[in-house]
Amino acid sequence: MRYAQGGGLTPREQQARERVRLEAGARFVRGEKTADVAAELRVGVRQVEKWRRSWREGGLEALRSQGPMSTERLAPAQWNRLEQQLMRGPLAQGWDEGQGWTLARVKTLIRRLFHVGYTVQGVWKLLRRHGWSAQVPAHRAIERNDAAIEVWKNEVWPRIKPPRRTWAPTSASKTRRGKG
Repeated sequence: MRYAQGGGLTPREQQARERVRLEAGARFVRGEKTADVAAELRVGVRQVEKWRRSWREGGLEALRSQGPMSTERLAPAQWNRLEQQLMRGPLAQGWDEGQGWTLARVKTLIRRLFHVGYTVQGVWKLLRRHGWSAQVPAHRAIERNDAAIEVWKNEVWPRIKPPRRTWAPTSASKTRRGKG
């Protein structure tokens, strides 16, 4: 199991992380080496070293979860309503479609719908916790002509591109011809 690279975790994911820590604690009790514990549990050696330090200071209780680092301020019904609004798109909420959803827009939408304040970072964690990810739209010109592009790439470009250099050495000798 690999730990998430930042962002919030669901309660189920937090419980899974706690189980891994407690398993490491049980291995510490048996006297297993840090590198072996890390390899077996598929976590970093440094992380296991931190757990071992906590375990020495406070036993297995020190490895238990301290609870969520941040609590979600939206009820499940509110999250479902927010997700429906996000699926409708920014145009339905009064923003132009060209930009798509930004964290600032989602933050404003949450404030409008539920009168709940989030920071931009909090919105990012909330969205990641529920499986949303950042995506950058592909921008294409309205006037784009895919057929003309293919013709250009297949017919025009091969005629105008420079010849390919060979790997063979050239005869760029520094010697001069002798005077006759």
